[in-house]
Amino acid sequence: MKKSNISPKRKCYNSIMKLLMALSVIITCSLVVFLIVYVLAKGLPNITWELLSTKPSYVTGKIGILPDILNTLYIIIATLLVVIPLGVGAAVYLNEYAQNKKLVSIIEYAAETLSGIPSIIYGLVGMLFFCQFLNMKTSLIAGALTLAIMNLPTIMRTTQESLKTVPQSYREGAFGLGAGKWRVIRTVVLPGCVDGIITGCILSIGRILGESAALLFTAGFAHALNGIIQGMVSSGSTLTVALYFYAKEQGEFEVAFAIAAVLMILTLIINLVTELIKRYFKKRRDL
Repeated sequence: MKKSNISPKRKCYNSIMKLLMALSVIITCSLVVFLIVYVLAKGLPNITWELLSTKPSYVTGKIGILPDILNTLYIIIATLLVVIPLGVGAAVYLNEYAQNKKLVSIIEYAAETLSGIPSIIYGLVGMLFFCQFLNMKTSLIAGALTLAIMNLPTIMRTTQESLKTVPQSYREGAFGLGAGKWRVIRTVVLPGCVDGIITGCILSIGRILGESAALLFTAGFAHALNGIIQGMVSSGSTLTVALYFYAKEQGEFEVAFAIAAVLMILTLIINLVTELIKRYFKKRRDL
């Protein structure tokens, strides 16, 4: 039987590292579970049908978050409609068309820098440019455009990294069959990197749902109930802005925890839907 050549010192080091990694996993999972359980335990008892299906009334003192839920959905849809074509298109150009590698590296560095800028700076720039310079005033469309700029580096970089994982032999095989450049990208490359695009969408949705600082400057905090067209050109608060308003300005912590629970449930639902879409495209690609 062959003896192991690992020294006792190396075995002790490996055991310590395994223990530290296992401890890290336990701490991380415990924090996540504690946060979810704590928020849901504090928020779910305060969620009522009246809270979810009505708008607030300052005359009767009734509190409702239906406008905030709709504004959140409006701003998610509007932001994704802007940022996905821009981010995916930029990634495709940088990875498939751009010849100047130095310029590509500069753009990649700029995108990584943009992703690290605090959101309140985006809010200030969005207020000055979209609300004042373009005269959009405080509105959901101004907030959506600001969030699109915030999430553009995320979509672009995740798509770009996913494009790099598509084997070059796939492209060469398609070119060998006589397909043009755009046809190869549309029918071979993009279906092969749909996982990365959906991952970028999930990350962007999470940032949109959790954003408040930038929206306070650009979207405002009105609780009016509007349709999607009227709502996009009007001031409106999302769920995170409403949570800040009720917790900080009015001291309604029960309502704040209820909104936090709704946000968490909404995030889980959206992530589940995007995961199902991801599996659908993956199944189609494997056929």
